[in-house]
Amino acid sequence: MIQEPLFQSIPGSLELAIRDSNPWWRGEKSFGLPPVNRWPFSTVRQHLKHGLTPVVVVRGPRQVGKTVLMKQLISALIAEGVDPKRILHLQFDDLKGLNKLDMPILDLPRWYAGAVLGKTLNQAANDGEQAFLFLDEVQNLANWSPQLKQLVDVNPVRVLVTGSSALRIEAGRDSLAGRITTIDMGPLLLREVGLLRGFGTLDAFLPANGLAPLKEKACWLELRAFGEAHASFRKTAFSALSERGAYPMAQANPETPWESVSDLLIETVIRRAIQHDLRLGPRGQKRDEHLLEEVFRLTCRYVGQSPRQALYLEELRMAMGANIGWQRVLAYLKFLDGTLLLRLIEPLELRLKRRRGASKLCLCDHTLRAAWLQEVVPLCPDALEVHQHLTDLAGHIAEGVAGYFLSSVKNLDVAHFPERGSEPEVDFVLTVGEQRIPVEVKYRKKIDYRDSLGLRSFVEKAHYNAPFGLLVTLRDEAASDDPRIVSLPLSTLLLLR
Repeated sequence: MIQEPLFQSIPGSLELAIRDSNPWWRGEKSFGLPPVNRWPFSTVRQHLKHGLTPVVVVRGPRQVGKTVLMKQLISALIAEGVDPKRILHLQFDDLKGLNKLDMPILDLPRWYAGAVLGKTLNQAANDGEQAFLFLDEVQNLANWSPQLKQLVDVNPVRVLVTGSSALRIEAGRDSLAGRITTIDMGPLLLREVGLLRGFGTLDAFLPANGLAPLKEKACWLELRAFGEAHASFRKTAFSALSERGAYPMAQANPETPWESVSDLLIETVIRRAIQHDLRLGPRGQKRDEHLLEEVFRLTCRYVGQSPRQALYLEELRMAMGANIGWQRVLAYLKFLDGTLLLRLIEPLELRLKRRRGASKLCLCDHTLRAAWLQEVVPLCPDALEVHQHLTDLAGHIAEGVAGYFLSSVKNLDVAHFPERGSEPEVDFVLTVGEQRIPVEVKYRKKIDYRDSLGLRSFVEKAHYNAPFGLLVTLRDEAASDDPRIVSLPLSTLLLLR
């Protein structure tokens, strides 16, 4: 009987590339790591060391700091006394020569065990030297999830995986059931913008142990008071967010002109997703880069809105000089949602009857729109006071900001409520258990009684089980005297997390 060798050999060029990307094996530190840790740091660290599952998956759009998070965690482990040789980092987005390996997620750890640890991964764990594997942008590999399943089923290792494609990460969940914990990491939170810019520190308002507090009107009143108590920090951070967005590269370099930041966002975030991720899609599927660019342009133009099919098709016909079928457009919208650059907020389903309606478009960061359309629209009240002609457009963008933010709250169900017969539209409906919370975004200077019509209509219908509603505003002043409505500015809502 021929036994499979315990260790694996790999091409010399690939070995050199891996050794270069693991400088701690040579006693060197990672260069240029920011001193500020993003919010998932402590959560991922806890799961990685003591979690119930062997694999932690961190997914998010490109350039939000997933690789930096990995390297900060590696530095923290080494600082705690973990032998650097117990840590393997693989960057699958750029690692050349992988096509020479049949199963890289299995082959590379086998090579690492022999060439670096000098023992099998199983023996290392038995010796109290369990290995930590950091697999960056793993979804770019074909059949990554069955390989990862076999890796953790056979070897007692702890694994951190990152990915910028929700679709491909989700596609692997079935085979990895019971083995992974997933954490979504989007662009900077408002309090992280303030921390990165040196405005101060602020803890998240919502505790990490569940959504139950959101069902209480008192929780939202306390959030409003929390925003008022930290008004100086909140307003300064929101002004920075309005001006430069929530990508770390933009906020970490405030002296860099916006034009340079815009070019970098287009190149490293938008085009990288459109050109690279689209090319790595399912084999045999016809893909059109130009069409995807135009669909993304429409999502930017109609952010915070729910365009109908006819509008998409007419705009694309005019832009491309061709008739495009709706199913192709929908597939590209879902692709953009899969890159996590966009959230498609679906219409609310009621009474087990789905009423078809258009999805609401919510970008992960409003500066992607500013970069792609070359149109800067401010969100902070003072800047809008100077550019009042942009107020309506800012309102749509603010709605998109609120929608993406709310949908990023773990396990919170977010939908929108289109106009139905005599029932007015409601921008968003949050569902926590059996209770619903309608949310209306009115982002302008003056708000009157008519602006809360949708909220009041929704709350008044007992079958919706919505005892109160939220009115998200531009300014701090209370915008409604209805005791069933809690009004709070967008900047305060963004302090929820």
